[in-house]
Amino acid sequence: MRDSLNHEETEQTEQERLDVQAPKDLSIVASDAIKYTAYIMLLFGFLYFLIAYLGPML
Repeated sequence: MRDSLNHEETEQTEQERLDVQAPKDLSIVASDAIKYTAYIMLLFGFLYFLIAYLGPML
């Protein structure tokens, strides 16, 4: 009897977790992609500056 109650509680918590998660808005996903792409481009630009201009001075 205890196992059947425990199984029912597990099913309820799993179903509640699925219901709470809402799908992300596509505009939020797109803006995050643009933001992180800009971060990566800035990082590579900074690394290029270090290698191309400051590297020969060392």
